[in-house]
Amino acid sequence: MNKKWATKRITINLTSSEAKKLEKYCSTTGRPATDVIRELIRSLAIEDEKSIKESL
Repeated sequence: MNKKWATKRITINLTSSEAKKLEKYCSTTGRPATDVIRELIRSLAIEDEKSIKESL
């Protein structure tokens, strides 16, 4: 495993419709689910991103 991405592992529970939607999107775009989820997380609006980075 690439150590760059090995900092935190998260397990999520999806409804069957959410899982199907993610699978269909990944199939259509040819992208893995992990990349799609990372992109969505990075796009989240954060009020004070600097203070969050400092707390990490």
